[in-house]
Amino acid sequence: MNVPFWVWAITITAIVAMLAVDFFGHVRTPHAPKLKEAAIWSAIYVAIALLFGLLVWWGWGGQFAGEYFAGFITEKSLSVDNLFVFVLIMSSFRVPREYQQKVLLFGIVIALVLRTVFILVGAAVIEHFSAVFYLFGAFLLYTAWTQIRGSGHDPDEGFKENGFLRLMRKIVPTAPGYVGDRMFAKVNDRVVATPMLIVILAVGSADLLFAVDSIPAIFGLTQQTYLVFAANAFALLGLRQLFFLLDGLLDKLVYLSYGLGAILAFIGAKLVIHALHTNELPFINGGHHVEAIPEITTAVSLSVIVGILVITTVLSLTVGKRAAGKMAEKSAAIARQEQAAHRELDDYGK
Repeated sequence: MNVPFWVWAITITAIVAMLAVDFFGHVRTPHAPKLKEAAIWSAIYVAIALLFGLLVWWGWGGQFAGEYFAGFITEKSLSVDNLFVFVLIMSSFRVPREYQQKVLLFGIVIALVLRTVFILVGAAVIEHFSAVFYLFGAFLLYTAWTQIRGSGHDPDEGFKENGFLRLMRKIVPTAPGYVGDRMFAKVNDRVVATPMLIVILAVGSADLLFAVDSIPAIFGLTQQTYLVFAANAFALLGLRQLFFLLDGLLDKLVYLSYGLGAILAFIGAKLVIHALHTNELPFINGGHHVEAIPEITTAVSLSVIVGILVITTVLSLTVGKRAAGKMAEKSAAIARQEQAAHRELDDYGK
């Protein structure tokens, strides 16, 4: 896939322009988006991402368009999982709802810059060391296992700061409370950071940790650096609106982690098969390519990913909803029994 420099320039300019529209049109004036606003802008960003895929189809053909769509859907579905952590971060830092848009936008910008570095490094490694597909595949299979084993998001666990944030708190003086939506403020004639800066860094660094999973995953679907970058960018661009659109619905997607684990396992297996087809390691098949197992096509990948997401969502909103209802009824019954027991003890004491 030959991508001229001017195409890269136009794509990056368009992404920066969309970020500017987000900031000046929505975030600059602090407010909590209504459901209608979040839904409309989420639909607009998804439409832009789909339109980009059609442009790829027109310019480079259906094969590369299919790789982009598979990558975009995967990154978008993994980004939904990010939102669970973002909710915990917002709650932990007690971010006022009208300032949450700014936190998300700036955090997304940080994540996009850092992910771009990851993508460029990953592309360079793949170009000079094809055996890295074995490492990527094994890592995704392990990640899938841990995702499924530890599935579910317990809001009672809270958010745990990583080492980077703890270091920031030690070296950067921080104001005791929010000062509007400002990241820096003057306190006692001294410029200090506000919790706003810390929470933005928390969102950005948390997303970077997710990129450790998602970047190898998308390289399992396409090795085209341009498509990897575009799929990540368009998945992240609509994340702010998606946060407010799905707020309150996230806890209902009880089987999402199982679905994401299955997707990561599938892509991990696909990467291992691809590594076998491009094998150059002397201790595997004498350094020759292993082609006994056919490679998984882009069409199959796209179908499997979409199918898993549909099944996961339907089960979450049907079977999962009924299970949650029964659990709530059981908890209520236990609470009533405990209250009755306490009343009996009180009566006995009298």
